[in-house]
Amino acid sequence: MRIATYNVEWFDALFDDDGRLLPDGGWSARHNVTRQMQIEALGVVFTALDADAVMVIEAPDTNRRRDTVRALESFADTFDLRIRKAVVGFTNDTQQEIALMYDPDLFAAWHDPRGPAPLAGVPHADGAPRFDGTFRIDLDIEATADKVTFSKPPLEVALKVRETGKELRLIGAHLKSKAPHGATNRDEVMRLSIANRRKQLAQAIWLRARVQEHLLAGEPVMVLGDLNDGPGLDEFEDLFGRSSVEIILGEGERALYDPNASQALSRRIGPQPTTARFYLTHEGRYLQALLDYVMVSPDLRARAKRWRIWHPFDDPVCWTTPELCEALLTASDHFPVTLDIDL
Repeated sequence: MRIATYNVEWFDALFDDDGRLLPDGGWSARHNVTRQMQIEALGVVFTALDADAVMVIEAPDTNRRRDTVRALESFADTFDLRIRKAVVGFTNDTQQEIALMYDPDLFAAWHDPRGPAPLAGVPHADGAPRFDGTFRIDLDIEATADKVTFSKPPLEVALKVRETGKELRLIGAHLKSKAPHGATNRDEVMRLSIANRRKQLAQAIWLRARVQEHLLAGEPVMVLGDLNDGPGLDEFEDLFGRSSVEIILGEGERALYDPNASQALSRRIGPQPTTARFYLTHEGRYLQALLDYVMVSPDLRARAKRWRIWHPFDDPVCWTTPELCEALLTASDHFPVTLDIDL
């Protein structure tokens, strides 16, 4: 079976309030890309992936008027995709939800959050609370607990393979960006960058705590999504000692595994796998980074066949298929990552 993660840049901008696609000449939220161009490109990419389940990062919004599941199932119907059912977890206020699209003939899937639920008037829980709650942790030496929340609560999915009855846990994540948005001078850039990294590391510790609970219970677990981080991406990593990717992976016999993360961690200088490509306007060039991962528990690693980054230039099939290569560049600033695994 093929499990994927895909960050679709501003997927929400491609739908009206009824969840119908807007294949017109109006501009999408992508630079110099119309809605029709992005929709068509996404149709090509999703069709080529032919995945059995896709963790969609930056999925369409859910609010009083809009509905993530309705929009994604409409998208699947438009392109006759097998992943025609969708599940979403705790929604957020960023217009970028996390959702799983899946083939209902192969899987049963449902939102199954763990941890103590927030209590009315008592929003702070010890340990690893539910992802819509508040996590308390002291990240410095002031002996005062920081109160951390997720702007995009991770999606916890219970996935059951219909043919074999095998059950596993999927956790879709989109951790906070480290970018110092709103900074107007060097001092503000420094302050915001450090504050954002502290919050991101706290989110990673929270997420790892949940993973550890599943591993101790003997439950197979997979963490998928955009972690907005990777080994060696910025100078603030040295200040805190490690990246959020390393925290989530863990160590020892209960460590998660992703070969791209493993390669990046073992080689700080030299060629690195990349899953995203951004244009830096002030520098007039593109930056590539490894931000998207499919991490698996040791039991699932034994069943894993192949990880693949659908990079338009680095993957030979994508590069030599012009329609797919162009679609990947038009559809999003991230590229899909897939795992073929025996379930």
